[in-house]
Amino acid sequence: MERVKARTLSGFMELLPAQQVQFERVKDILAQTYARYGFTPLDTPVIEASEVLLAKAGGETEKQIYRFTKGDTDLSLRFDLTVPLAKYVAMHYNELSFPFRRYQIGKVYRGERAQRGRFREFYQADIDVIGDGSLDIINEAEIPAIIYETFTALGLKRFQIRVNNRKILNGFYAMLNWGHRAGDIMRVVDKLEKIGAEKVGLILHDDLGLDQDAVGDIVEFMSIKGSNAQVLSALEGYRGRNETFDQGLDELNTVVKYLSAFGVDESHFTVDLTIARGLDYYTGTVYETMLLDHPEVGSVCSGGRYDNLAEYYTEKQLPGVGISIGLTRLFYVLQEQEMLNPDLPTAPADVLILPMTDDLSPAIAFATVCRSEGVRAQLYTEPKKFKAKMNYADKQGVPFVAFLGEDEVQSGVVSLKDMTSGEQEKVDISAAPVWLKEKVDARNMGAPIDG
Repeated sequence: MERVKARTLSGFMELLPAQQVQFERVKDILAQTYARYGFTPLDTPVIEASEVLLAKAGGETEKQIYRFTKGDTDLSLRFDLTVPLAKYVAMHYNELSFPFRRYQIGKVYRGERAQRGRFREFYQADIDVIGDGSLDIINEAEIPAIIYETFTALGLKRFQIRVNNRKILNGFYAMLNWGHRAGDIMRVVDKLEKIGAEKVGLILHDDLGLDQDAVGDIVEFMSIKGSNAQVLSALEGYRGRNETFDQGLDELNTVVKYLSAFGVDESHFTVDLTIARGLDYYTGTVYETMLLDHPEVGSVCSGGRYDNLAEYYTEKQLPGVGISIGLTRLFYVLQEQEMLNPDLPTAPADVLILPMTDDLSPAIAFATVCRSEGVRAQLYTEPKKFKAKMNYADKQGVPFVAFLGEDEVQSGVVSLKDMTSGEQEKVDISAAPVWLKEKVDARNMGAPIDG
């Protein structure tokens, strides 16, 4: 029989058991945090009918879709979690209560070139609030609070949420009589941090044809910096010249006003006029979150306000606001930068039980009681030598090993060895599960990221 070489395609992440535990711990914290804010879990199909999934797609997005046929059916793998959400809300509109708040953590697929930190199969962790006809601005203020709470719960400290409003940008370019090229201008301005103001000005003038006065006004506008209060004060100087701009400034003021009430420290939040996000999608507040010590990574959490989520599936007006965390990419960076907390256990069990009697009943009974107390217990019954059993426990990283021999069974105790300290003590078998639970809980204290 010819054997096939075992391999994983590039752009697909596979983790060893200990790493998978770390990943699941991060994923669980995201789900728990989202749920605390009243978001309900949702799971949509990975495969959709191509005509449904690609209703809004085009350009580079459509080129990256994994598309195939099964019989006469044209199918595609989902490339994000937003389009499936739009389909879901349109289908179940009459069964849902609005505003509809959902979170979804799931895999998406994009056939782009695999490179460092970019994957073809990856997890996204999304939240969205969908309104029926309208959606209050307070939801746009709450989103940064959820980002802040999520990243803080993970253990990250050096991050910054950058916020802007697309109406401010559209209104500003309209003031300059260049509103018809707003999208093109934003694409150039998006490169400001990478190439600098001088090169941005040259591209605006030479490639887009803007006059020097307009270029100067744009560079000056994008250079507005300082505290949030200082930036907002500077923007007030433009008020009264464009209705869209004024509306965007009112919305931005509201978002900033309520952030402190939501518990977001200003050191983690800044108004940044260069943030634009998806040029043909977002219509109001937009967000990007950066790891301050790793700017090369780019945004690890982004999103914003949109006017009509499901316009391709229903005539109903369904505005919303949402964010997405590229979970696989974020985990890759944390792992690469050695930011994952090494002190948290990654073993598949809290205690490895080694029966040392012919009758396994006492060991089985002890394992059963441990599990009922919330202690993850593994029963090891392989006919190996004692040294091999201990090597197994050590390799698995199990924090405790329980020995149950004839003496222990007759005395009603269990010998428990702490694999970290090497200390071993005998504990009453009825008290041992609670004893273990307290020890294990103490070791699980702490955030998954040493940030």
